[in-house]
Amino acid sequence: MATVVERERKYSGDAGFRLPDLTGCGGVETTSDATAHDLDAVYLDTPDLRLARSGFALRRRTGGHDAGWHLKVGAAGGARTEYQFPAGPDDAAPPPELAALVRAASRGGPVAPAARIVTRRRERRLLDGAGRTLADVAEDSVESHDLVSGERQAWHELEVELVDGDEAVLDAVDARLRAAGALPVPVSKSQRALGARLAAARPAPADPGAAPVLDYLTAQRDTLIGHHPGAWGGDEDAVHDMRVAVRRLRSTLRTFRGLWDRRESEELRAELSWLGGRLGPVRDTQVLAARLAAAVRAEPDELVLGQVAARLAERFAADLAAALDDLRAALGSDRYTDLLRRLDALVEGPTARTVDARWVARRVRRAVRRADDRLDRALTAGADDVALHEARKAYKRARYAVEVREPAVGGPAAKLVDRLKELQDQLGAHQDSVVTREVLREQALRAYADGENTFTYGILHARQATVAERDVPALVRTARRARRRKVRRWLKR
Repeated sequence: MATVVERERKYSGDAGFRLPDLTGCGGVETTSDATAHDLDAVYLDTPDLRLARSGFALRRRTGGHDAGWHLKVGAAGGARTEYQFPAGPDDAAPPPELAALVRAASRGGPVAPAARIVTRRRERRLLDGAGRTLADVAEDSVESHDLVSGERQAWHELEVELVDGDEAVLDAVDARLRAAGALPVPVSKSQRALGARLAAARPAPADPGAAPVLDYLTAQRDTLIGHHPGAWGGDEDAVHDMRVAVRRLRSTLRTFRGLWDRRESEELRAELSWLGGRLGPVRDTQVLAARLAAAVRAEPDELVLGQVAARLAERFAADLAAALDDLRAALGSDRYTDLLRRLDALVEGPTARTVDARWVARRVRRAVRRADDRLDRALTAGADDVALHEARKAYKRARYAVEVREPAVGGPAAKLVDRLKELQDQLGAHQDSVVTREVLREQALRAYADGENTFTYGILHARQATVAERDVPALVRTARRARRRKVRRWLKR
């Protein structure tokens, strides 16, 4: 299976639109002759269009230079990840490799043909002076057929996709196309083909008072699902973003408990904790491996005695392989898809009570106040590692609570989010030092048992301890900045 990152922009153009001369745009020297392609694609989805609603497009396409099974993840008009797999002569179902990647979006349910899109394409290459292809420009005449509702549509559009160029090429071509009358299109072909059914599938508007909380939860659910394919493959950024989405979901369910049935929301929090427990070891191992590899490289050669880097790399490779196996088992389980369906019911269904903006604001203030109290107790207790870690978790909850109000409040809330993140990051650096020291201690014991020199592990441990001690005064200063009246006075509204 091939994986590519597609960076393209889409435009509308009626039948009378004429492609302008694009030479001079971002280094374009010449344009190739047009090549014609006939493309025929069948898009698959669940009956309630969960894939399309999550920004996924799964298709089997014939024609063109990349015929086969394709899965696109992400919004049209920006960077999208595309997974490509060869198609058999008569396979009607996606290959298992792609089925695993859409498991979250489909909620584990079956997919079936949802739309057929036939495209007559005229494609040109934009070349620089050395003959490199900077981008491809496609003029498409499109006919779509919703295979469930029967609706048919026809339209013309342009696609500009980067090949060896950069965003400057897209920007320059964008300006030229707009000047010629082209208009940006914010949706993909499949989204347009399914537009009527997608509109009907949208959940009813939430109660206005609860809307900020439910909108935030919905965004985190969508982030979790959107990063499922990358996390399945062990991509570091995807695992991180998926883990953060899980944390935000759990935190929001806790901060605003009372909006939903208490038993259901607490059970869902427990299930999210289970999922986070499978994502955490993957991410932590990736971070620790990079952190300690950099620490060893930073030491003078004369202080690195023995095969320290190799031993650490060997340990983390084994730990990461085991953690990835556990994560894939979780992501492929019925427990995982049941969690997602329960999350859908909570964020898309009615709340257990009616609330107003003041109710939401009170809970945001309470989350911030509790975090302050946790940090004060930790510092009073002599900056105990466990107490500081609890303060860090409290500030995460406070930051996520403030993020709920950020769209409505704007700049003042964004400022507090930044201050709380700075504080959270410093507490996180302290906790990273604690964890790193424990790993070094364990590794030193292993090395000693194997008859190896443990000197370097001791050096690295001491440096981490020094970092932790130096963090505390900086932490106090950052806490004062985060508590300034001008940063927080909006919280009373």
